[in-house]
Amino acid sequence: MFKRVISTLLVVFSLLLTSCASTPTSGLVPFADSKDGYRFLYPNGWTETKGNSAIDILFHDIIEPSENVSVAITKLLTVKTLEEIGDADAIGLRVQQRVVAPEGSGRQAQLLSATQKESGDRNYYIFEYAVQRAQGEPRHDLVTVSTNRGNLYTLSISSSEKRWEKVKDLFSRVAKSFTIDE
Repeated sequence: MFKRVISTLLVVFSLLLTSCASTPTSGLVPFADSKDGYRFLYPNGWTETKGNSAIDILFHDIIEPSENVSVAITKLLTVKTLEEIGDADAIGLRVQQRVVAPEGSGRQAQLLSATQKESGDRNYYIFEYAVQRAQGEPRHDLVTVSTNRGNLYTLSISSSEKRWEKVKDLFSRVAKSFTIDE
């Protein structure tokens, strides 16, 4: 009888542990824009807010309002594909100069990493930046870019440098979740 109770408790305990396991989407909520054809996951508890006219969608944390994720869609003017610029590092430097810390923005950025992933026949580039601002505390940004039909799609997720260690795994899952529909 005692063995049966112990074995039953062990089974229940192992089931509870399994149900608490972290999945790639735990703590994240899906967002899909069927009009512009993209989707991504964003942290649970974040709320949509108004951005400037260049931003297609913007969510921010209600507890840490400076933490945000946004998507911008812009026309490609000088190239048709990102691969025309070069490898992931070259693209990351171009994104740094034109998106993350453009001239006159009061920001300076350092490209920390540049990776490329393929999904179907589309390339996605994920960049990590340390960003210094003229005013305010340092920030940490992850930026995912890809192209579709002559447009550059840019997902950016940002946090203060002091919170980066706490949110980097979650933010990395957000950056990697960004996809453009075929």
